[in-house]
Amino acid sequence: MKTTPVTPADLVASIIALPPIARNPDGGINPGESQKIVDWLASAGVSSFMYGGIANLFNARLSEYGAVLDLIEAVAPSDDAWMIPAIGGDYGKAIDQVAMLRERDFPTAILLPFWLVQPKGVATGIRKLADAYGKPLMVFFKALDYLGPQDVAALLKDGALCGVEYGVVPDENGESPHLTTLLDLVGSAERLIDGAGELTIVESSKFGIQGYTSGTGLLAPHISMALLEAVKRGDRAAIESLSRPFVDFDAARAAHSAIPVVHDAIRLAGIADTGPIGPFFESASDPAIVADITRIANELMQANADFTRMEGR
Repeated sequence: MKTTPVTPADLVASIIALPPIARNPDGGINPGESQKIVDWLASAGVSSFMYGGIANLFNARLSEYGAVLDLIEAVAPSDDAWMIPAIGGDYGKAIDQVAMLRERDFPTAILLPFWLVQPKGVATGIRKLADAYGKPLMVFFKALDYLGPQDVAALLKDGALCGVEYGVVPDENGESPHLTTLLDLVGSAERLIDGAGELTIVESSKFGIQGYTSGTGLLAPHISMALLEAVKRGDRAAIESLSRPFVDFDAARAAHSAIPVVHDAIRLAGIADTGPIGPFFESASDPAIVADITRIANELMQANADFTRMEGR
């Protein structure tokens, strides 16, 4: 497992996959099935793994956090695999988790979003968390009522952040003025990654962002890794082409709830038995919705298989 400080090169070395944590029927962690997910991704060359929202760490008990960290360390597929745990989303939980992380060798952790906040307060909280951790954090910058571009730029400059997952949606005109402002403030996109995956990287890559987190790519990691390489070499035709297989699955996520759809699709597509998703989320129970998720997940898996066969991967 990677233990060295995070560099800009780490942010684009691989897609940053967002695997779920597989659970037993009683809700306990299932290490074997969780390993299957990581091994599937590693077979496509994925080497960066972030355990956050799709792993439902929003709702994991603090008393379970040590076991979660044990799992994340144990499933690392290689000595240099980058494993990223999440903390928070609220400050109280995060500061207790940071105390536990200080005993581990993870080079960073990402702060989960929490919405009952004020931007300046979040910026102050991030500084306190990074101070307590003794290492820079990552943050998901998804809304202007959570953080502002000036706050993000200052946190990067001061070393409280080593990376920013950018997810502020374009405005009604399709423009991204806040991303433009942030880039003007920080000078480059080398510490930014796209926080919405294979479809939004098509546009955000035009601003110089190259890396991205991926939940949908769990079903087609070979295509997603090829898309990342196309982004890094600036091949616009390939970027457009390689993003298309993900459209239907992302639409299913938007229609049926983004986190449970990925959790369940991993099981429905036969990658691993992810089990129950856990508190405050619910797996689809409507037979028509289950059938829709199964069909679209299998179509994406088939597209991945066809791609690997054509490419000889």
